[in-house]
Amino acid sequence: MALLDVTPVRLALRTPILAAWGELRERTVLQVRLSWGDADFGVGEAAPLEPYDGVPLAAVVAALQAYASVLADADPRTGHLELLDACAAERGLPEALAAIDLALWDRAGRRAGLPVAQLLAAGAASSIAVNATLGAEDRAGAATQAAAAARAGFGCVKVKVGIGDDAGRVAAVRAALGPAIALRVDANRAWASVDEALAHLRALSPAGIEYAEEPLGGVAELRALRALSPVPLAMDETAAEPGAVGAGAADAICLKIARCGGITGVL
Repeated sequence: MALLDVTPVRLALRTPILAAWGELRERTVLQVRLSWGDADFGVGEAAPLEPYDGVPLAAVVAALQAYASVLADADPRTGHLELLDACAAERGLPEALAAIDLALWDRAGRRAGLPVAQLLAAGAASSIAVNATLGAEDRAGAATQAAAAARAGFGCVKVKVGIGDDAGRVAAVRAALGPAIALRVDANRAWASVDEALAHLRALSPAGIEYAEEPLGGVAELRALRALSPVPLAMDETAAEPGAVGAGAADAICLKIARCGGITGVL
C-alpha cells in the first residue's frame, strides 16, 4: 500500500520579480512524499504558477488527491512507468504528474544509493551553474541588482523585459556587470508581432545579449523572427506546443520539468 502525503509550502521572495505576466512576491509549492513504508519512499514537488502557466494550485491539489487514490493499492514492485501511466490515465495534468515522477526518481536514487543525476547519466555533473534573475523596473534598481549578482559570483544574469524602459534597464545592467558576465533577457511573450519583437531586440542588441527568451508566442512567429533577429532566441512557453522543440524555430529550448510532467517527460 502506497501513501501520498502533500504539504503546501509558502515561499516569500526577498525581492519581488516583475514580468510581462505580472508581479511575483511569493510562491506556494506542493511537497509530496510517496511511501511504501518508513524506509521505502521518495519526495517530489509540484510548482504551478498560474499567472505564467495558467494552472491553478487548486487544480494540482485535486489531481494529487486523485493520484493518492490510484496509488493507494500499488504494489511496491510496480514499475515507475506503470505507476506514472496509471496517474496520467486518471488525470493528465503535467504539473501534478511531475511531482509523482520526481518522487519516483528520488525513490530510485535512494534505493540505488546514488544521486538521480547519476541514474540518468554516468558521470553527470554534481552541480550546474544558474543565472540570477533581475526584476527591477527602473534603471537604478536593475543596476544595483546586477552589481549584487556580480559580487555574488554569478556568471550569467537574466533581465525581465516587456515591462517598460527595456533598453535603458538592460544598458544599465550591462554597465554594472561589465563585459565578462553573460546577459540574457526574458520577454514572456510580451510582444504581439514579429515586427514589434524585432524592433525591441534591435534596441537591446548593443548590450551584448546571449539570447532572448520567448519574445513572442507561436512556432511560426518565432521561426520568422529568428530569421531576422540580431539576438539568438530561446523558446520557453512555446515549447509546450506539439512539434515545437524540433521545429528549428529557436537557438535554445527551455525544458521545464513541470510542463513536461517530470524528468521522464523531459527525456
